[in-house]
Amino acid sequence: MIKTIFTVNVDGYAPEITAITYPLIERYAKKIGASFHVITERKHPDKPPVFEKMQIYQLGRKMKNDWNIYIDSDALVHPDLFDVTDFIPKDTVLHNGSDMAGNRWRYDNYFRRDGRHIGSCNWFTVASDWCLDLWAPLDIPYVKALENIFPIQNELNSVITPDHLIDDYMLSRNIARFGLKFTTMFELADKLKDRGAYFYHQYCCTRDQKMHGWDEVVDGVMTHRPGMLEILKQWGVGVNGQ
Repeated sequence: MIKTIFTVNVDGYAPEITAITYPLIERYAKKIGASFHVITERKHPDKPPVFEKMQIYQLGRKMKNDWNIYIDSDALVHPDLFDVTDFIPKDTVLHNGSDMAGNRWRYDNYFRRDGRHIGSCNWFTVASDWCLDLWAPLDIPYVKALENIFPIQNELNSVITPDHLIDDYMLSRNIARFGLKFTTMFELADKLKDRGAYFYHQYCCTRDQKMHGWDEVVDGVMTHRPGMLEILKQWGVGVNGQ
């Protein structure tokens, strides 16, 4: 069984963050018998870095992977995470969670026909060799795809722009376009009666906030959002992943 965990790190992304996240991803790869492949080559320099995730469409075939797992470079993976590939069939793709597609995307007939309204949150993604169409190239012009993307207000208030969400849009549309079966870690946890909290991932914040946390007002109350270093302490894990 050939398994590969992919991540994207082009243009030398945030070494202070990857120094924390990569040891944990490597530890997970060793646990499940997978290789860890960092996509560093820019195949599409005229597009945002997240577009490089779509290289998995070719790499998965070239490597003859049975399973392809994608994890964002700024995601923490708890050492207790089980081998997700043991719990989903090969005809099903998985994310950690999903959004309501209509909040972010202008629909075309693929979304309307599919009717499941799946908005991809593809910072954690699992798909077998049967489902590489998940990363299939765009069949519409890139500019047209950007015109179909509408970040929610919380994203617009932070660091997120439409081009930052092109990968989520493409995977959402491919799920609808190819009729891919879909599930999430939340649904799997309910099925398994598993209450584990296996990830930390924040995207609507700065790099410093990801590392150290931040305070914000929620419903009129000042609330602290923990950063990676605080989460590692809660998990009892060192910054070297051990």
